[in-house]
Amino acid sequence: MEPSTSFAADAESIGALADPVRLALYRFVVAAPEPVSRDQAAEGVGVPHHQARFHLDRLEADGLLTTSRARLTGRTGPGAGRPAKLYSRAPREFSVTLPERRYELAGRLLSDAVAESARAGTPVLDAVERAFTAHGTAAGRAATVREGDPLDVTADVLVGEGYEPRRVEDEVHLLNCPFHALAQTQTELVCHANLCLVAAVADEVGRDRVVARLEPRPDRCCVVLGSAL
Repeated sequence: MEPSTSFAADAESIGALADPVRLALYRFVVAAPEPVSRDQAAEGVGVPHHQARFHLDRLEADGLLTTSRARLTGRTGPGAGRPAKLYSRAPREFSVTLPERRYELAGRLLSDAVAESARAGTPVLDAVERAFTAHGTAAGRAATVREGDPLDVTADVLVGEGYEPRRVEDEVHLLNCPFHALAQTQTELVCHANLCLVAAVADEVGRDRVVARLEPRPDRCCVVLGSAL
């Protein structure tokens, strides 16, 4: 099973910064108070213009920089020349962890639950259950589901959620907990949240043919999938 698409894309984009010139140009651009031109970046880093152009365009293609155009001279009209291409930090956020973690997701779902509890007076644990269940259901609905064994199909969807599923005979074990650090300090809460999310995916994709249960072990996520009897 392949890593999730977003994880692979983020890893590839961040990998572009392994080149020392590219990294220097990226740091120069993001440190500048205003968008910078190729000439400014080349001079700031001390590389030829053509080299700066190549690396800046690569950073743009990888989603690390965004571009705009403006005339740096302030002149307008005929004879003012073409607007310069300017580079600035892209608004997209990148996160790559090994094993894959989803702390931003956990923070968003938990904050949604707290907000619902404060707004509607819902018990906070019920709100947490609803938030993680809703995410799992949405993930199952959004996935491109192939034909096949319901356990394998459910596992395919859970790859995209960072769980690292592995088929073990008639079960699927989840080798990674995307919320590992949180599970170390709030074990009962996070394990229940994991169960809600995974069970919702199984319900949406497995169509009552896959069940999720808690079976905690120190070397994997606390949830195990099996075939419904």
